[in-house]
Amino acid sequence: SHFGQSGPYGNYKGCDIVDMAMSGYMYICGDPDRPPVRISFPQAYLNAGLEAAVGALMAFNHRQLTGEGQWVDVSIRDSIIRTMYNVRPFWDLNRQIIRRQGCMRAGISAFAIQRQTWPCKEGAVTFELIGGVGGARMNRTLVQWMDEEGIADDFLKNMDWDNFDMAITTQDLIDQINERFGKFFMRHASMELYEEAKKRRIMLYPVTSTKDIAENQQLAARGFWEEVEHPELNATITYPGAFVKTTETPCNIRRRAPLIGEHNNEVYKELGLSENELLILKQNNII
Repeated sequence: SHFGQSGPYGNYKGCDIVDMAMSGYMYICGDPDRPPVRISFPQAYLNAGLEAAVGALMAFNHRQLTGEGQWVDVSIRDSIIRTMYNVRPFWDLNRQIIRRQGCMRAGISAFAIQRQTWPCKEGAVTFELIGGVGGARMNRTLVQWMDEEGIADDFLKNMDWDNFDMAITTQDLIDQINERFGKFFMRHASMELYEEAKKRRIMLYPVTSTKDIAENQQLAARGFWEEVEHPELNATITYPGAFVKTTETPCNIRRRAPLIGEHNNEVYKELGLSENELLILKQNNII
């Protein structure tokens, strides 16, 4: 399917599921002992919209340079396939098929999987054990935090984080680290971990509900939520606002989305149709 063939007024969710499945993305989402699952909010159209926006900008730039127009054709399925950047190379390089692992993450090592979602005393958090310079700093800081609470043993304190490489580490080593980190997370509530992790610059995030997101302090502080009038409902609805704050070209919601057919007359008149012609077309059930 291609961008524009289905949309909010067509088979939106159905088409999203089909494209997610055909791209292979659903195959890696969910628990290994259960059928695949889709991400709760439709993702295929978001990725296709991004590809279409980039294509439109490229076409516009080409027209500015040459005066020649371009036809932009975006495949929704292909836009999802391109997001699986860590899945395809595993087959090409290792003949290994990455499968869904539930709360674990595959595709970071040819030898191991790691936990992504961690249960806490209250709620859950997302945290990933990573290598490299950034991972060494973060892992060392987390161990220091644990040591301050008296639960970091010699195994963690003697870890050579500077040379910790997720690409070659073994499952046994990851499991030993995860066991210790997991016990630490269970001592705290998710928001407690999150607030302290921000202070210590550790990449750790709470697993939030819709209610949590609506009450998020950061989103409120940046004025993310916008109230939009719906006269036809005699109500005001809270919408997610701009994804970015800009000074010269503000990105704001100007009005609610149009209803189906709301602007038909304006569009038809732009095409040069008169009121009498519109009446005739309506009488003949053409429009």
